[in-house]
Amino acid sequence: MSEEIILQGKNITKIFGFGKKQTLAVDNVDFEFHKAEIISIVGESGSGKTTLAKMILGLLPITTGELYYHGSLRDISSHKKKEEYWKGIQAVFQDPFSSFNVFNKIDHLLLDCINMKGGKKLPKEEKNAMMTEACSFVNLKYEELAGKYPFELSGGQMQRMMIARVFLLHPNILIADEPTSMVDACSRATILDMLLKLRSETGMTVIFITHDIGLAYYVSDSVYIMEHGKFVEHGTADEVILHSKAPYTKHLISDVPKIYEKWDMSDVKTSL
Repeated sequence: MSEEIILQGKNITKIFGFGKKQTLAVDNVDFEFHKAEIISIVGESGSGKTTLAKMILGLLPITTGELYYHGSLRDISSHKKKEEYWKGIQAVFQDPFSSFNVFNKIDHLLLDCINMKGGKKLPKEEKNAMMTEACSFVNLKYEELAGKYPFELSGGQMQRMMIARVFLLHPNILIADEPTSMVDACSRATILDMLLKLRSETGMTVIFITHDIGLAYYVSDSVYIMEHGKFVEHGTADEVILHSKAPYTKHLISDVPKIYEKWDMSDVKTSL
């Protein structure tokens, strides 16, 4: 992990609605994410973590606060500037099927990535080689996918295709929003290994958005715990998970089943 701060948020706030119907989704949060760092933002559903991720991506406007990218105030005031920003920051979402245009074939989706990175005029053979390499990285065969539509692939294949896109784009930052929630345990481990391999090979910063505090401890350099739109605790993975101070963090940890402890089933009602 580098000391270079690649993304910084100051007093980031998101309010939905107006007047008496306002909802405070993200409440005045600060953060500093470093180059090549793996960060987990952990919280239960409704904690504000996905809303924060969408603001970082530029998919939702920030109500108040400032976001700095590479030390400069982020500017996505025009389509061109937003497109330039997206070259450096990409996402892998929970539902892979909502991330692709179902009317575009897989090879078209991959070609878009090559074009975005300035490879539009490359020879066809070179583009095919790049797409083949990207698919191979995620243990898929390009020749078996070319000509197919997204709905013809399984959920696990689509998750891998999202990582193949990231491989082609080589962004500075990747936001992974519950990227393994729709796949089985074996595929989950494989996808995590692929993301960690990408980080080690490219120096990419990875931001995991998750409710799984065990996953956060396993993969992260730094952990931010989010409750009701606020960061209630943050630090290194060891500091936050092994020496937690916030009651909410302790609550999340206590909810993780431990195979070496007897499970408390006293609150479970049974009927005969």
